[in-house]
Amino acid sequence: MYKDKKILAIIPARGGSKGLPKKNIKLLLGKPLIVWSIEQALNSKYIDRVVVSTEDIEIAKIAKEAGADVPFLRPADLAKDETPTIDVVINVLENVEQNYDVVILLEPTSPIRKKNDIDNFITKLIDNYNLYDSLISLGEVYLENPLVMKKIDGIYVKPFLEVSQRINRRQDYPKVFFPYGVAYISKVDVLLKQKDFLSDRTGYILIEKFQCYEIDDIFDFLAVENILNYLLNKEVL
Repeated sequence: MYKDKKILAIIPARGGSKGLPKKNIKLLLGKPLIVWSIEQALNSKYIDRVVVSTEDIEIAKIAKEAGADVPFLRPADLAKDETPTIDVVINVLENVEQNYDVVILLEPTSPIRKKNDIDNFITKLIDNYNLYDSLISLGEVYLENPLVMKKIDGIYVKPFLEVSQRINRRQDYPKVFFPYGVAYISKVDVLLKQKDFLSDRTGYILIEKFQCYEIDDIFDFLAVENILNYLLNKEVL
């Protein structure tokens, strides 16, 4: 609890994954992927409860052994490829036996978090409760800037976005950002009303370039594994 606000962490982890089968329990530097996020949440000074949402018995067992709560198995209709994460979050909020003021979503596929990242999200939201309804983690987009992107139009290549003035240097492109799964945090009442972490009063925390990964396939996994190994050896995390 932080400043009389009850805080719930939710870690969604379904068993099915087409890009990388069983990715949420695949060993990452000797530890199941989901356990990285569980341990990071449990190390928070302010989170009151860590809940894993899954329909998979094996994931539930591993999550419980790591110290998370799995109060119920997720319904099968909320464990499909096309299921929005927000529906999973709302399902947990509506079915846990306690009421919470703040919910923080930690995607297990974004395990590269610095030691104070989670608590920095919590303190920024609660210390600025009159300014923000939610916060999301943003990573700057570099080579994949939308103004550089192309689309295929029949047999030809065209700009993805039409611009009135040509920009020749990458350094001159306007900065754009991508929301990564390091953390999403929101007031519970606002989230349940808007059914989204993004609102008119959403703030942000910028993450490091080395955190801008989400594991969807084996190549993402290998990249994250090597980055984590490097950062841990350098004692950056």
